[in-house]
This record gives sequence, structure tokens and C-alpha cells, in this order.
Amino acid sequence: MAFSLLLVAVGLLLSFLYYTAQWLIRCRRRYRMSRLNGCLPPKKLPQIDPFLGTDIVLQNLGAAKKFGFLNLLRSRHAANGLTFTTNTYFRTTINTCDPTLIQNVLSFQFQDFGMGPLRRKSASPLLGRGIFTTDDEIWAHQRALIRPSFVRAQVTDFSIFGHHVDQLIALITRRHYEVDLQQLFFRMVLDSNSEYMFGESVGLMSENASESATTFHHALDYAQQGTILRLRLGNLMFAHRDKKFRDSCGVVHAYADKFVSQALEYRRKQEVLPAEKRDMDEGGRRKYVFLNELAKDTDDPILLRDQIVNMLLAARDTTAGLLAFVFFMLARRPDVWAKLRADVLEHYCEPLMYEAIMDMKYLRYVVNETLRLFPPIATNSRMANKDTVLPVGGGPDGKSPLFVAKHHVVTYSTFVMHRRKEFFGEDADEFRPERWENLRPGWEFLPFNGGPRICPGQKFALTESSYTIARLLHAFSGIENLDPTDWREQLTLSLTLNNGVQCRLIPA
Repeated sequence: MAFSLLLVAVGLLLSFLYYTAQWLIRCRRRYRMSRLNGCLPPKKLPQIDPFLGTDIVLQNLGAAKKFGFLNLLRSRHAANGLTFTTNTYFRTTINTCDPTLIQNVLSFQFQDFGMGPLRRKSASPLLGRGIFTTDDEIWAHQRALIRPSFVRAQVTDFSIFGHHVDQLIALITRRHYEVDLQQLFFRMVLDSNSEYMFGESVGLMSENASESATTFHHALDYAQQGTILRLRLGNLMFAHRDKKFRDSCGVVHAYADKFVSQALEYRRKQEVLPAEKRDMDEGGRRKYVFLNELAKDTDDPILLRDQIVNMLLAARDTTAGLLAFVFFMLARRPDVWAKLRADVLEHYCEPLMYEAIMDMKYLRYVVNETLRLFPPIATNSRMANKDTVLPVGGGPDGKSPLFVAKHHVVTYSTFVMHRRKEFFGEDADEFRPERWENLRPGWEFLPFNGGPRICPGQKFALTESSYTIARLLHAFSGIENLDPTDWREQLTLSLTLNNGVQCRLIPA
């Protein structure tokens, strides 16, 4: 017995000595790497709890509950500079709004950073192993699968968009022109994008929307709210025990699985047809369906499901959120509405074509200004997968090289960066589309991310949004704001309005 206890004690001692030696060697290596590259430590956000950062986490959650998380970030950067660190539950996070640092993380040193296991774990119940949670070869393969789906021919085909915008205008009319446009945009975009991706619309804009479609819509909303909460909890994610969240993820997956099964059956039928008869609808026309194209490259039902859930969620929230913020601002700026409508009417044609939309310059300015003030992904992050050095971010002024240890997280805020006065002028907080007449920003304007992971569907989202705006400005001569309050942030996986877009539209 005594001998056994001695062996255990010796084993524990040897393990302790081994891991201590490894830790000392790692510290020594990192010190040398930092010194050789002239790195300086970044500023630190003052914390009451410097180890667990409980005060920071509670402050974040409290601000989010009061719709003020993004303004909290702005105040922290105003007080601590472009780059500073926080420590929460033994995890160091580098917070930045410096475009040079962001460019290095997303582009020049892309291989040094990834999504990281914490992000995968937090989002996996909903997003699985989709393109927004994976890294390396798996991510590259998935990106290659979806890239052909966003070629110009598909993106500029308005046949699907047109039908659903017709339904939107009809629904606004049936409601006597007083509506919450954000709610309608989310329904319309989910309808149009599901038809593009599945070959069949969810049908939320219909007067007789099915119970399964409505359940899916609500489940998608609740599941992504739970996902962002898990992301905020970080290492405390284990405390998230929400049966409704798990059930909502299950509803979303079951709804998608139905279309995956149809796509795989479609693949089997197409394989026995001669090449000239493949991908034809009943009328003999060639029809493009996103999921059917994915199914040509893989018959893995889980991979297909994860991909379309990732893409459907991203496409819905980005486009609907952008449209909501555009009309939120137009309802408060009759001068911008008048100028934009004049631009739309000058170039409008029936049917509305892609080339006509491209000629609407002021429309492009309005969209860019909205993306600047209200970027779809207001904050984002990457985790270092190795010890590395960034060229900026260190020192009291943030201009010295910065050492980033493996597993440290870089969180960047496009919301804060897009409102920096040195890039966008003293009136950077104001909505002024005219600034885009001569503005040609670089990495300081990043509404759709950058580098190899730039959003593959950004042209799709911009085209769908621009088409919808032009159609509505043609159908309605004016808009009246019915909400006297300022905007309130709703941060899930993307930025939307907690108070919606309460307005009255005036028919043309």
C-alpha cells in the first residue's frame, strides 16, 4: 500500500516537473520571439477582476440587455485606444478597430488565425460544421462548393426576387400601408432565398402560410439568439441549459433535411438522364437550384444540411437587416427619400433590369452609407492557431508590433471602425450618403469581411437589396415615420433593429 502511494506521488511529481518545464520553455520561446520582433504589450482595459474578468462579462451582458453593447465598445475604444486587451476566464482577448491590424489577421496572416474550437462549440448546435464554423481544408472544400452558386448569371436573375417583391407590395397594400417593414423584410427575404436555395419558397408572405413554415421561421430566430448568447458566455458556455434552444435547432435541421432528401433524390434521377435533358423543369427550361448544385458534388446529407442552414441564415439576416436600416433612415430623412426616388425614377424600366440598377448611383451611395453606419456583422473574431506577431497593436499608441500567443482571440469591431472620424469625416456619426461621391475606402470599410473569408454572397445580397429598394421607391411616393424613438440594436449573429421599422407608406 505504501509502495503504491509512493509510486503515485512520484508520478504526480514527474508530471508536475514535466509540465512546469514545458511551460518555462514556452514562456522563454515567446519572450525571445517578442523581443526579436520589437513587440510591446498592448494597453489593458482596467478590470476589477483581472483573472476571470467577471466584471467585464457582466458589463457586456448588461449592456446587451439594454441594447447598448455597441456603444459600450465605442466608449471602451475612446478611452483605451484602437487596440487593448481584456482577460475573461483565463482567456486573453485583443480588441481592435485598427484596419491595419484587421487586414493582417484576415488577409496577410490568414493562416495564423482561424475560427477556433470555442466558436465551433458555441455555434455547432445550429450551424454544425458549416462554412462559418470550420477552418483549413474543410472550410476550403466548402467554400469551393458554394462559390459557383454566386456567379453573375444567377445573381442578376430577378425572376425570383420580382415575384416576392410583388407579394411584399401587395401585403403592404392589404395592411393599409401601416407596417413594420423589418418584420416583412425578414419574411420576404427568407421566402426568396429559400426558393433560390431549395427550389421552393417557405411561403411566409402568403395569406395562408403553413404552420411548418411559421414554426421554422420562429425556430430560426430563437436558435440564433441562443447561439449569440453562447458566444458571449465563452468558457462559461456549459452554463447554457435551454431546452427550447435545442428544440429550435432540431426544428431548423428537420425542415432543412426535407429539402436535402429531395435534392439527393433529384441527383439520383439526373444521373440516369442524358446530359442535354438534365436540370430542366417541366416546361423544358433550365432551372437553377442552389441545393441541387451542391448535391452534384457531395451526397453527404449532414454536410448539405449544414451548408444550406449556414447560407440561408447568413443571406436572410444580412439582406433583411440592410433593407430594414435603409428604410429606418429614409423614414427619418425625407430629403434623402426625395433624392433617392428621383434617382430611381430616372433610370427605372419595366421589367427592372440589373443594368438599370447599376446606373442608380445615389442608390449605391445610400446602401454604402447604411452599411457603414450599421454593418451586418458589427463585431467578429479570430483565434490564433499558433504564436505569431502582428505589425501593429502594441505599445501605448498601438503602433508597435504585437505578440499574439496561440489561443488568444482577436475581436474586431467594424461598427466602431466605420464611425472613426479620421476615415469618414467629422460628421462620421451622421447619415450622409453624399460622402460616397468621392470616398474610396480600403480596409477601414469592411461590411462583408475581407481576405480569403470575404462573404461569397455579398453581390447577391447587394443586388437583392438594391432591387427591392428600387421597386419600393417606384411603388410608393413617400414614407412617414411612426416611431419617435432612436434606433435600438438587436445583436444576434447579425445587426438588426430591436424596435423595427414602424412606418406608413404613401402609394404612388
